[in-house]
Amino acid sequence: MTDSTRSDRVRHGKGSRSLFALVQDLPTLITDLVKGELALLKHEVVGTLKAFGVGAGFLVGALIFVFAMLGVLLTGIVLLLAIWLPGWLSALIVAFVLLLVAALLAFLGYKSIKKGLPAVPEKTLASLKRDLKAVKGVGTIPNASLDDR
Repeated sequence: MTDSTRSDRVRHGKGSRSLFALVQDLPTLITDLVKGELALLKHEVVGTLKAFGVGAGFLVGALIFVFAMLGVLLTGIVLLLAIWLPGWLSALIVAFVLLLVAALLAFLGYKSIKKGLPAVPEKTLASLKRDLKAVKGVGTIPNASLDDR
């Protein structure tokens, strides 16, 4: 017997039913309700994830073309410099500038990561320790507002 026929049997019983029979049908109705809600949630999440997947695929394709375009642009810069300088020197100058940009970005990334370390939620741990002491009755209740946490 499927869930829908079971809940139909519960809902469309014969005539008036006793309170005991209605209470007895509650677990079946609640189970069917939860299963239906979970099925709806699954359907919505799958649809949303599918749309995100297609969008991510298009973005990856766009990034591939952007990287190809950057290669062509750098080649154009080398060829532009080759008008005034030898080709090998133009390529070295462009490579050196790219190396400087990469080094600058790496340094900024390193500084940003170092600022975030250690990755321990210190304020949360301190707050939990205060709460634990308050529950045990050991600590004092601070006068600080919740914004200081």
